[in-house]
Amino acid sequence: MGGAMDFVAGVKKVVVLMEHVAKGDQHKILEECSLPSTGVSVVGSHHHADLGVIDATNKGLLVELADGVSVEEIQQKTGAPLDVTSVK
Repeated sequence: MGGAMDFVAGVKKVVVLMEHVAKGDQHKILEECSLPSTGVSVVGSHHHADLGVIDATNKGLLVELADGVSVEEIQQKTGAPLDVTSVK
């Protein structure tokens, strides 16, 4: 790991593109990062994953679902609470 700071130095916003879960259906999106963090002020507010789009807010996470993905599926595969009131 490492080198991420090179990507975020001097930028105002970073959009994360990722798979929603790791091998073995392990959660990647968690309430709190368990690894050392750099660039926290620009990373982590907007994630595009294969199951949907997630925006971090002070109420939790708002989700736009990918085609064919249910609210129940994305909640099960996310390691943080989801505010799904504005699901598109």
